[in-house]
Amino acid sequence: MSGSAVRLMIVAGEASGDAHGAALAAALRQQAPGVAFDFFGGTGRKMRAAGVRTVVGTDDLSITGLLEIGVALPKFWRAYRALVRAASEHRPDAVILIDWPDFNLHLARRLRARGLKVIYYISPQLWAWRRYRVRAMRRDVSLLLSILPFEPQWYGAHNFERVEYIGHPLVGSVVPQTTREQFHVKHDLDAGRPLIALLPGSRRKEIQHNLPLMLETAALLHRSRPQVQFVLALAPNREIKETTRIIEQFGVQQIKVVHGETREALAAADAAAIASGTATLEAALIGTPLVIVYKESALNWHTLGRLISTEHFGLINLIAGERIATELMQNDFTAEKLAGELTALLDPARNRAMRAMLRTATDKLGAAGASARAAATIMRALEHD
Repeated sequence: MSGSAVRLMIVAGEASGDAHGAALAAALRQQAPGVAFDFFGGTGRKMRAAGVRTVVGTDDLSITGLLEIGVALPKFWRAYRALVRAASEHRPDAVILIDWPDFNLHLARRLRARGLKVIYYISPQLWAWRRYRVRAMRRDVSLLLSILPFEPQWYGAHNFERVEYIGHPLVGSVVPQTTREQFHVKHDLDAGRPLIALLPGSRRKEIQHNLPLMLETAALLHRSRPQVQFVLALAPNREIKETTRIIEQFGVQQIKVVHGETREALAAADAAAIASGTATLEAALIGTPLVIVYKESALNWHTLGRLISTEHFGLINLIAGERIATELMQNDFTAEKLAGELTALLDPARNRAMRAMLRTATDKLGAAGASARAAATIMRALEHD
């Protein structure tokens, strides 16, 4: 770090990582108002809005699955080379990599070999699968900023001590912009009838795999409990037209589709079916009872799913250390099973009990202000160079 100017390269490839990167950039500016920051790197929509200069737009690089990644390899390779070139030309004071391990761990190795300080923000889920990658973390990462309470101990047991737990950046930031009543009025919903939110995921393939089963569930429930209403909450990085064809195919007319109102839909809902990922933690923080679901292609599940070594898939269950929310993964994810679980969550006593369990679990994440703590930790790390 030199004088009052700091140059930082930030790379995020997922929608959630992009949001965390944007919050981190804002927190760094607040943390050091006298510093002239130059942020650049691999950005999504929110990081660009936060003033991070784009070397590579990563909006279309959030891909899962062996075949899908294989097809997109030339695009990934171009992005990788562009970022390495930019880092070599601009020599940032540090490179901040956010999650996205399949890409970022390769980038970390290359940039560390070129003498750059690598800070990893939001740990890859090595405790869940591909534990061998901790060797690469030990070799290439100067500092890991952890957001889950059990991670420092896990890394310590694997001989990686350069870990600082800063808490989860979603704590205190998951704040719906409308009340339940306002959401119902805005979308012409009946506040006196149960509302179920459907969140199929933030990736195109997730929508293709998860949404049809969610729609089957809605059709099934509509026949048995016609008073139940449904809202499909589409992630901000997806477009409504991606769901239109699928919805028309299933002929489910009673579903309201909202875009960029995930938290508002969750706060208004009595229960939710959510694709495994960050949105499940958002639901937990809001306090919405949920069922965690996920469907992959048979090839991807057979190849990658069996590598997962944790007892739970859902983040909230991992944090709680027990199965709070039912998980319906791959072959267990059927319309009949999901309908049954959602029906059970509409029972008032069951609903209240899960809300209480969600509060207890999310309390383990600590206080709000993780982005500010991350910014302070990064500034200290730069000062000690």
